[in-house]
Amino acid sequence: MTTTVDSQTPECSTPTTLDSLKCLVLDIAQQRSLNDLLWLIVRRLADRPTVVLARIWLIRPGDICATCRFQEDCPDQTRCLHLVASAGQSRGPDKTEWSNTNGYFARFPIGACKVGRIGKTGEQLVINELENNLEWIAKPEWAKQEGIRGFHGQPIIYNGEVLGTLAVFDRELVTHEATLWFRMIADHVGVAIANARAFEEIEQLKAQLELENTFLKEEVLEAQNFGEIVGQSPAIANLVEQIELVAPTDATALISGESGTGKELVAREIHRRSQRKDHPLVRVNCASIPRELYESEFFGHAKGAFTGAMKDRAGRFQAADGGTLFLDEVGEIPLEMQSKLLRVLQEGEYERVGEEATRKVNVRIIAATNRKLVQEVEAKRFRQDLYYRLNVFPIEVAPLRNRIEDIPLLAAKFMALVRKKLHCTGRELTQAEVLKLQNYHWPGNVRELQNIIERAVISSRCGSVKFDLPVPQASGASTKTPIKKNGDSTTNVLTDEDMRLREKSNIETALQQTDWKIYGTGGAAELLGLKPTTLLSRIKKMGIVKAY
Repeated sequence: MTTTVDSQTPECSTPTTLDSLKCLVLDIAQQRSLNDLLWLIVRRLADRPTVVLARIWLIRPGDICATCRFQEDCPDQTRCLHLVASAGQSRGPDKTEWSNTNGYFARFPIGACKVGRIGKTGEQLVINELENNLEWIAKPEWAKQEGIRGFHGQPIIYNGEVLGTLAVFDRELVTHEATLWFRMIADHVGVAIANARAFEEIEQLKAQLELENTFLKEEVLEAQNFGEIVGQSPAIANLVEQIELVAPTDATALISGESGTGKELVAREIHRRSQRKDHPLVRVNCASIPRELYESEFFGHAKGAFTGAMKDRAGRFQAADGGTLFLDEVGEIPLEMQSKLLRVLQEGEYERVGEEATRKVNVRIIAATNRKLVQEVEAKRFRQDLYYRLNVFPIEVAPLRNRIEDIPLLAAKFMALVRKKLHCTGRELTQAEVLKLQNYHWPGNVRELQNIIERAVISSRCGSVKFDLPVPQASGASTKTPIKKNGDSTTNVLTDEDMRLREKSNIETALQQTDWKIYGTGGAAELLGLKPTTLLSRIKKMGIVKAY
């Protein structure tokens, strides 16, 4: 907050002189905070011994129309004069301070009473000898008790637009010289209000940009990990088609798929192709937020809202205003928080923690999960209405094992990224190593592929890369399943995975016994009872390579 600057010259320290009004004009120009500016003006005016009360009303949207005592006098109930600053003191024994802005005169319809008339006409209003003009006084007894003789009201105008009203109640008559100075003060107030609003808007935009920058840095890191969508498989073609369908709309999308399949990348691609692409994409990892901080993370909090809230903080919804909010691992959101999230999605409204003011937000929601949300709904761990609100356009991301034809492209992409990161060069992947990658089951999907490639490059010291992949096991199978032989009563059978491994091991044994001779008499094909072309095809498919 900007510190109020008070002049220290003798003229300024004597509130009874008109020179003090000159100093006020100079001090007004130094204010950047609108709140500081308004209170500086009314306090300095109220410091004058003859002034009973100094107040400023500004024209703002109507907010309490349903309960306002002037409801019948308000022409359209869209705008009115809001009391924003008040200073003064009673001369009674209790010395009552009049600094409350939520009292009887907190709102005036434009055109109603003397304050509203000034706001409507943009003309000053000076009334002397108030005891003879009681029609202008809402509380005549109060005016008589305080000995008020003069009222001086000036419109606050900037660039031809009336911004509000400056009013002073005085125990002396308002002189012509004072009127000229009050008019000058009101003009300076109008310029200062416009400047203060501009400065505050700049500060808000600066804070918004800093917030967006923080969140976008996270997105850049994620983008560096995955790059662009890579692949030529039918699964990728279908995925791109779905993205192209939903991206231009504002529909909520729910991306599902196993961990490591690249759901974050799909969300970024939807945003990049949307009409919101020039606004921020803000990501929330719902699985990493402590349970007690969900509301603050989503909606922000006011200073002092809880222990450790040392300053106001904007939430992710505010940071994504106008853009896209990506709720990653949305299935991890606690049940008690889901109702508040649903309200924002339906009404576009929320409140910060520790703040009563309702804020509006315009965001597009993209959610992602590796859970089966239908099952979560059935288990009462996820709200059904929230699920339907999120599942407007479902997108399923296929696991890597279902698109093995994309592995060569992905491997080449990751090899280039890793070598650039490690500042090393090396030969491209051999066909044998690519086949080895294609024959692996990839329980960790694309993320596992990237990690394995990076580990292999580091292990090879930037030389020729070879992959040491774990041997896949059938789920729940810890030992080899015995094969049933003639006369054997064993009823156990081999799984499809066991059969594939047995076949691979049998081919490798035949190749070793024949020293990798495939064609002709005594070759591996003859030994296995296969055509040489069939054997070559299976060797390639299984990723079998000759050990040197």
